[in-house]
Amino acid sequence: MQLAKACTRYVRISPRKARYAAALIRGLHVDKATYQLLYSKLRGGRLLKKTLDSAVANAETQLDVRRESLKVHEVRVDPGPILRRAKARSKGSSVPVNKRTSHFTIVLIAEQG
Repeated sequence: MQLAKACTRYVRISPRKARYAAALIRGLHVDKATYQLLYSKLRGGRLLKKTLDSAVANAETQLDVRRESLKVHEVRVDPGPILRRAKARSKGSSVPVNKRTSHFTIVLIAEQG
């Protein structure tokens, strides 16, 4: 069982929104997962596709396996640090604005045969 992994950190998208795109590719073969993310209208899909392409490149160079034999084993979207900002409101008050970040992790497995 050979595993290839790729991580992307500090992506400026909310983890909740990115998990919608992650759910699209969980358990799929790499070719189908690429098409799912490519033709998805989700912004997280475009960002996750870059991480998926990186994981495929890692598998091809380090494990010497073909793209057709790779399958998505695990997709994780973890919360990163939150950029805390303030927005001015009426009567001199302010409200907090949380700009959330995410960490993406994609693990691929090479199927035998």
